Amino acid sequence: MKNITLSIDEDVVRTVRRYAAERGSTVNALVREFLTGLANREDHARKARQRIRQLSEQSTAQVGSRSWTREELHER
Repeated sequence: MKNITLSIDEDVVRTVRRYAAERGSTVNALVREFLTGLANREDHARKARQRIRQLSEQSTAQVGSRSWTREELHER
């Protein structure tokens, strides 16, 4: 594990400490969980973008010249 130093407003720290204590956790654990979730979501999104690019490059679909007007797209 890597230690990092953060600068956070005292009022925010006080509120988050109370929040963590009410949940039997620590500020450190909350930050770790948040950052891990953020990294996981970004990794998942990156892999999804790569897969979409890959599928697009492999696609043999033909796109026609048809275009629609705004009115046609919003017809009910």
